Amino acid sequence: QVQLVESGGGLVQPGGSLRLSCAASENIFSMYAMGWYRLAPGKQRELVGSITSSNIAAYADSVKGRFTISKENDKNTLYLEMNNLKPEDTAVYYCNRLRASQWLPWGQGTQVTVSS
Repeated sequence: QVQLVESGGGLVQPGGSLRLSCAASENIFSMYAMGWYRLAPGKQRELVGSITSSNIAAYADSVKGRFTISKENDKNTLYLEMNNLKPEDTAVYYCNRLRASQWLPWGQGTQVTVSS
């Protein structure tokens, strides 16, 4: 079964930047639309953005203009570039397939904390 491993999170001050990575054990990014999700305490899982197999990206209004999704199919890696981070971006970030009915087993996620 495909495994997803997220990394790159950390503690950053408001206005700072981070680049998250999602490594897959198989070449799936060239075949499927993928999403970056986040889960904050007391909140439901939120779709932050998505990217299709043909590299068309879309973003939630809350991150539009600040976050960018990209991928390297030959490295089986998905990225989330986050700029101008805000405290409300604090969450555990995950990647997975875009369609809920086709979700793969969730990885461990990577914690992003935005605080001064």
